Amino acid sequence: MNLDLWYETLSFMHLGTMAPAFLMATFMMVTKKGTEVHKLIGRIYMVLMLFTAMVTLLMSAQVGPRLFNHFGFIHLLSVLVLYCVPSAYWAIKNGNVKRHKWSMIGLYIGGLIVAGGFTLMPGRMLGNVLFG
Repeated sequence: MNLDLWYETLSFMHLGTMAPAFLMATFMMVTKKGTEVHKLIGRIYMVLMLFTAMVTLLMSAQVGPRLFNHFGFIHLLSVLVLYCVPSAYWAIKNGNVKRHKWSMIGLYIGGLIVAGGFTLMPGRMLGNVLFG
């Protein structure tokens, strides 16, 4: 497969999971916690976040220094997601609401806000699409 096509396919997969995950997370941040709706959306959100983190690990860094000619600093946010999601899941399953809450806030800030900000930078695909 052509590497440009591979990267583009992964990018659209990433965007296709990230956009609904962002909307779900924002909704859950401002609505009542612990309801059946919160639990259902939370499970879907966690699956989307895990999937998108794994997809991003397949995408080579396009900006900045790279490890093994593939991984960049942005991949640290993927690792954050792969840590925060199971951590938050096990915390809530064990009744540790405080740890769940802070894992989810960390995931929202690091995995969505910070990572989303980096995608808009010049030289990155989405930044180039939106800003030329």
